Amino acid sequence: MRGAVIHAPGDVRFETLDDPKILQPTDAVIRTAVTCVCGSDLWPWRGLDATEEAHPMGHEYVGFVEEVGSGVTAVRPGQFVVGSFATSDNTCANCRNGFQSNCLDREFMSTCQAEYVRIPNAQGTLVATDEVPGEEFWPGLLAVSDVMGTGWWAAEAAEVRPGSTAVVVGDGAVGLCAVIAAKEMGAERIIAMSRHEPRQKLAREFGATDIVTERGDEGVARIKEMTGGIGADSVLECVGTAQAMRQALRSARPGGGVGFVGVPHEVAVDGQELFFSHVGLRGGPAPVRRYLPDLIGRVLSGRIDPGKVFDLTLPLEQVAEGYRAMDERRAIKALLKP
Repeated sequence: MRGAVIHAPGDVRFETLDDPKILQPTDAVIRTAVTCVCGSDLWPWRGLDATEEAHPMGHEYVGFVEEVGSGVTAVRPGQFVVGSFATSDNTCANCRNGFQSNCLDREFMSTCQAEYVRIPNAQGTLVATDEVPGEEFWPGLLAVSDVMGTGWWAAEAAEVRPGSTAVVVGDGAVGLCAVIAAKEMGAERIIAMSRHEPRQKLAREFGATDIVTERGDEGVARIKEMTGGIGADSVLECVGTAQAMRQALRSARPGGGVGFVGVPHEVAVDGQELFFSHVGLRGGPAPVRRYLPDLIGRVLSGRIDPGKVFDLTLPLEQVAEGYRAMDERRAIKALLKP
């Protein structure tokens, strides 16, 4: 098969790879319907995460089951499936508590920008649709496998409530999906922090009521000004930088919540500041598997359309251009078709 391999910062190649095989009874192999480039893939592309040796890339996927191991009964060959970037057995104590992304048998997916993918823990990870959905739904279902599920977790972790005010820090695909989540959870006011007009437009389409272009201390001051000097009930941090985390923590009201889902890079939280702020802080890898049945239903019913975050579609063989376009902010998120 063919798939994406990163060799060094700025060097992603489309290469011939070994076909995936069933290695464990709990494995499945799927034929990829569509896959994509994630904002977190840009960390190694930019050299901010080290690439010690060449390795495959990609952790978002939907597709058709080709083969299953002897221990997999939840899905069967021919079915269309959606999975999570973090695999799970869905039976351990952490899974039963709703944190499948901390499954005791967890494996993070990392080979999905390819024509075929081996899915570990397939029994607990994959969710099949009732029938093969029309191709118009594939982008939305692909978003559910990570960015929509991650945006949903940001809203849940920040404790978005009906009638509340929510601030979303970050206007990438996760931030935009977090706007959808905040709206679905009943936030009355949703303030998207964005400097980019196309993303501002999509944020408003998804449910944002206000746009703030300022960042850092100026951004915090603007949020305080808009909330009577108090701060927002919930802040959804969807970037992962030190500035974004400071901005999020300082934009929340005393007793408010911050949900952080951007993978932290050089983030340090001041314990004294957090202690006296009365702000709650929760985050981590999104437990996407917990949300899959609900979010798949919302996409297939047309209630939400997170697939709109894909504003560039490329053949899989042009995966490197997807990275470049997102790095240069010419695209929010690149959809790849095998």
